[in-house]
Amino acid sequence: MAPAETRRLFFALRPSAALQDELVRRTRKLVRGGGGRPVGPEKLHLTLAFLGSLDEAAQACVEAAADGMHGEPFRLVFDTLGHFPRPRVIWAGASVIPPALSALVQELTRALLPCGYRPESRPFKAHVTLMRKVGHGPQATALDPLVWDVRDFALVESVTLPEGAQYRVLRRWPLHGAGEDEPRTE
Repeated sequence: MAPAETRRLFFALRPSAALQDELVRRTRKLVRGGGGRPVGPEKLHLTLAFLGSLDEAAQACVEAAADGMHGEPFRLVFDTLGHFPRPRVIWAGASVIPPALSALVQELTRALLPCGYRPESRPFKAHVTLMRKVGHGPQATALDPLVWDVRDFALVESVTLPEGAQYRVLRRWPLHGAGEDEPRTE
């Protein structure tokens, strides 16, 4: 019997193309000198829950869990640039986590547990990775605030190709007040 086909999946917030480009434009000079590899604007995201490789049944479980979510839209302000020595990344993040984001992460974590999800042991840190495999990076540095009005979250597939990982949004779920009642399939 052949092993079940799996997909490498995660839940994330995905900024608009305009916000992705603006984030890269504003931080380009600040991340130079880290000796790493910049993340392309189309790959920028904020991970809510990394799921790993899931088969079709597990994917259906996590999608059903997301179907039952009740989050509110919120404003996220990126105002900090920082460095995680391990896993060697430079990131942009928010110094203040909106309560609606914390609630979304907590509710998503609870909803995913029956699907076999194992949450990170580290506390949640709202950030977007800008550069990977850096030799060194800046200490936490203030950024001119960049505002992101978050209206939905997404299930994203990571596909590893010879040229690197590619991300594909599989579905989106609106946060209440976003003007939509049903999840979308991309």
